[in-house]
Amino acid sequence: MRLPFERRRSTARRAQRFGLGILSLATLLPSFSNAISFAPVEPADLDFSKLGRIGIVGDFSGISLYEFEGQNERTRSTNGSQSLLSPLPNGALGSLASSDASIKAMCAFELSNGEMQGVIIGGNFTSLNGTQSKAIALFNPNTTKITPLDGIEGEVNAVFCDKERDTVYVGGNFKGANSTNAIAWVGNDGWTNLPFAGFNGPVNAITKAPNGHIIFGGTFTGLGNTSTPNMPDSQAINLSKANVTALSSSLTNGFSDPKNIVCSSGQDGPGSTWLLEDDTPGYWDAKFGFGFNPTKLRLWNTQQDGRGTKTFLFRAFPIDGIMNLTYTDPDTGKNRTCTSECPLQAKSGYQDFYFVNKVGMNEFRISISDWYGSGGGLAGIQLFQDDIFAYAVSEFNEPTCGGIDNPSSVTTTGPWSVSPSHNSNSEYLTTLLTPGFTPNATEVVFYPNIRESGNYSVNMYTPGCVQDGTCALRGRVNITGTMASGTNQGSNFTTTLYQTNYYDKYDQIYFGYIEQSSDSFRPAITLTPVADPDISALTVVAQKVGFTLMNSTGGLNGLFDFNPKDAVVNTSALQDSVINRLGSSFERTSGVTALITDDDTTYVGGNFTSKDHDNILAIIKDADVKTLDGGLNGQVLSMYLNGTELYVGGDFSSTEKGSVKGMNNVAVYDTKEDSWSALGAGVDGVVEYVVPLRINITEGVTETVIAFSGSFSRCNAFGDNDAVPVDGFAIWVASENNWLQALDGNYPGFSGVLTTAILDLPNDGGSLFAGSISSSELDANSAVTLTDKGLGKFPLKIQSQPPPTNSSSLSKRDTMSIDETTGVVAGLFYDENNHNITILAGHFTTTSSDNEEVNNIVLIEDEKVMGLSSNISKDSTFLSVGIHDSILFAGGKISGTVAGNSISGLISYDVESKSFNTQPPPLSGLNRTVSAIAPRPDNSDIYVGGSFDSAGALDCPGLCVYNVDSGRWNRPGSELQGTVNALMWASNDELIVGGNLTANGSDHRYLASWDAKKEIWSSYPGSDEIPGPVQVITAASSSRNEIWISGTSSKDGSVFFMKYDGQTWQTPKPALPSESIVRGLQVFSVSKNHENSDILDKDQVLMLTGSIFIPNFGFASAALFNGTTYQPYALTINSDNSPGSISTIFSQKDNFFSSSGSHMKLVFVILIGLAISLGLMFLLVLAGIILDRIRKRREGYTPAPTSMYDRGSGIQRVPPHQLFGSLGQGRSGAPHV
Repeated sequence: MRLPFERRRSTARRAQRFGLGILSLATLLPSFSNAISFAPVEPADLDFSKLGRIGIVGDFSGISLYEFEGQNERTRSTNGSQSLLSPLPNGALGSLASSDASIKAMCAFELSNGEMQGVIIGGNFTSLNGTQSKAIALFNPNTTKITPLDGIEGEVNAVFCDKERDTVYVGGNFKGANSTNAIAWVGNDGWTNLPFAGFNGPVNAITKAPNGHIIFGGTFTGLGNTSTPNMPDSQAINLSKANVTALSSSLTNGFSDPKNIVCSSGQDGPGSTWLLEDDTPGYWDAKFGFGFNPTKLRLWNTQQDGRGTKTFLFRAFPIDGIMNLTYTDPDTGKNRTCTSECPLQAKSGYQDFYFVNKVGMNEFRISISDWYGSGGGLAGIQLFQDDIFAYAVSEFNEPTCGGIDNPSSVTTTGPWSVSPSHNSNSEYLTTLLTPGFTPNATEVVFYPNIRESGNYSVNMYTPGCVQDGTCALRGRVNITGTMASGTNQGSNFTTTLYQTNYYDKYDQIYFGYIEQSSDSFRPAITLTPVADPDISALTVVAQKVGFTLMNSTGGLNGLFDFNPKDAVVNTSALQDSVINRLGSSFERTSGVTALITDDDTTYVGGNFTSKDHDNILAIIKDADVKTLDGGLNGQVLSMYLNGTELYVGGDFSSTEKGSVKGMNNVAVYDTKEDSWSALGAGVDGVVEYVVPLRINITEGVTETVIAFSGSFSRCNAFGDNDAVPVDGFAIWVASENNWLQALDGNYPGFSGVLTTAILDLPNDGGSLFAGSISSSELDANSAVTLTDKGLGKFPLKIQSQPPPTNSSSLSKRDTMSIDETTGVVAGLFYDENNHNITILAGHFTTTSSDNEEVNNIVLIEDEKVMGLSSNISKDSTFLSVGIHDSILFAGGKISGTVAGNSISGLISYDVESKSFNTQPPPLSGLNRTVSAIAPRPDNSDIYVGGSFDSAGALDCPGLCVYNVDSGRWNRPGSELQGTVNALMWASNDELIVGGNLTANGSDHRYLASWDAKKEIWSSYPGSDEIPGPVQVITAASSSRNEIWISGTSSKDGSVFFMKYDGQTWQTPKPALPSESIVRGLQVFSVSKNHENSDILDKDQVLMLTGSIFIPNFGFASAALFNGTTYQPYALTINSDNSPGSISTIFSQKDNFFSSSGSHMKLVFVILIGLAISLGLMFLLVLAGIILDRIRKRREGYTPAPTSMYDRGSGIQRVPPHQLFGSLGQGRSGAPHV
């Protein structure tokens, strides 16, 4: 259990240093000489040279190629945690460090000698990059090292780094040393009290005025610290529920139980007095399940049988220390102190002892060392504190005995249980809620004992999630409060808190008036859970609520002008300052939220009204106050000054004079021209943060743009610009006078929230941002182009439609249900007959070049965008496309009509004539869904696979053939049926079919082969080794006798992918984690060989698309496998913070296995082959002649004479008997002539 070891300090209003005992920050941090950088990763080296145009389609709003370490595809946090971010070279933002809660303020801490100390980070966090850091820390952007600046508890809202004075001024809602809500960090000395005790309310903004003064802005009404109540020591600590023990208790019946004196009235007697054994020292001990800081001890001495305690000591645990006490000497009336021998009077009635030091404890012991009569003992005990708490654990609240009026209490509804304190300072309640819970059926209502009315700071304490292992299940809670009776609505409030803090924290939930407790009214704080669709189960915790009475000195109201040269603040001269007087002129409920100084002018924004000023104003040279066209008609929450343009965000619609229209929650004030301008027509909700950002708007030129974050859903329409849907984040581009989300061009994509930024760190250190952001290299919805130079856009804007029907609450990473499909699923290029057409299909909406709505399938010819102009249902989803000649076949879960005829599952369309032709008879049965289309090469048959029973009147479950020439369906054999997910032609005649299939009604198969020429089905070789339905097939070699497949196991639902190498099946190692979803596979050639592997050639890699989980990285929408390792290739985001994914990558040409170098025309290939054949024939004839000559020479042949003049002399007559006599005899030797 962690205890609040807080000691009383001097209340002198002077600067007081209380260094942390740490080394100089300069010795802790290395020099800051380099900009923040991200290391590049090894390039993919994919060879696109033979593929023509390439497209990537899926469900995303932004996409990046994986090029730098630090890139990831994690969705932005929705549990209140945020990150420190810096720009990547590709324009996206990369995370440097993460926190467990909000980051609200930053400043670069540079000393006057130019030495950079780091970046001061302030917020509501308890952990920064895994390092326990309460509300503030020092960040090294070069190394990402975190240095905690321990010493304050609470939250930091504002920081200002004053280089001239080597000082960081810190404001917020916190306690530190002897200060509340404001304090300073000086150079390397650490925390230093300012010469005033802080403020009686939160500080929201700090700036430095032109004269060097520091201006604090907030919701305070005076200087001051916490106040001692008029009735101090009034909160009783509940002893009745403590674990009470004793040493050397008397054995006398009725006097041995140490609990006798708890809630006792001080009257001696059995059951109400505790005695020690005769003449024996001993102790009385109480142990608690919570920590406390006692201020007063009240004891009743016993007089039973002449006994009594003469001296005692008070020992606190776990520090095991003897406490110093003060008391009033009854004989002299003077205050006395005591430690180990505190005297107790031998008379009836109680005696009070006060603690000199305020020390936290969860156990104490009263040790009795001397006694009256035969032994010591006590007749009653009470312990008090100033702290006002209401605990969730009922037994920690004030006791109902002892005559306490309106003791603090709690009521609970729902299945709460008590959790151990772990590292917290008290036990707490916890509950685990399953999906579908009713928030109001689970609640905790705290009722404090407020003894006096006044202004209080109310804090909700939340135990950390690391200690109980519930960080993944924590979410948000709703807090409501009733602080006063009657119709005083200003004292009632509602707020929402995140409980995702790693370590213990408290949040201020209310600051203002609270009415004292009475029989007719009890202040109440109610905690209820908030349902969150992103969390499958929700853990809620409830610990305690604290109430601190605030004191104030001086008539301030939201502004304070502090001169750092003053060692003491003269509170009687506060109104001498123009700034202080200005704040005093505001109405009582006013507050300042933003301060900016520019040269001799300080701009003040907030929620304030006065006779002359509303919500925004300017102070010139610390003297003159200037109205900005009368101010704005609603509160200002944030401001940023970019040159002469002051950007303002909040909750307003115009100036008070109404001189400018369209200023809905955002506006810009030109400080030079003294005029307001609208940003388009603003946004449709409250803006909370205004933060600068830098983007390449024009190629090679970086421009400062302004990011607005808040509770809005669109940028309003203005001029010729339509409204633009956004999700609480919009970027204004001044050079284009428009929102970035409305511009055409290759710009980065962002969604989420940015809370603060430093555009230029010292020493060219780069930029630093804070928030919860998803970002991408290219802002593009669902479809992009890919070249050697990177990503590009198609000439259209796609908007994903909501899932059509029957969509479940499962994450897109958890299901491949058609009903969950959004975005673009399939695409192809058509380039025959000098056409340049791109077809995209899925479930989406876009706009044609004629400004007409197009749903789910779109054609792009050159730069013209067009739909199919039909009555196809808007709820349709296309899953596959194929083309034969110029006829497009598109299939999916499709319904509607074409030319008055019903369609289902499949349509056909002539992309050249831009017209529908005769439609295939509709599919029916099962889901009526087409998942795969495979036109047979050099044939008019279109093979269609999916989930259906029949096509037209033909029974063909799962797979059917449509003949383009006859317009009829045919069934490929009658043996196979089931659900077909994938089709691939291995040759002109062999079709490979993957899915969940059965042959002859019983033989289960996941992969089969159809011989279209012989019309025979067969099992694919080794298909019995496949563990589940095949969903994806792709060729693994140019001959297509090797294939890659992927699917899900029938045993456990895990993903698999395998390769058939022509002889055996191989399973890659390492296998894909079960979280992965594979939607596409494609082998790519690479320009640079990788290491050899048994499963992939060294000049090939396998691209996996979908949602691929890579160990030690996370999800990637596309990943490359080189046979041994996985590397991310493409990362996606979605503006609604759902996971992005890539369905497929398609190309104009199917030359994935082509070698480098140019192709030779077919005619030359034939001629070369013919020449080689003739050459071989010539060689064979020549070899035969040579062999014949050798044989003849061996057998004795001699050449016959050939001279014409000699021929006659050699002729002789041969008798017939010699000519024919040798016929039939075997040949031996040379022939006889």
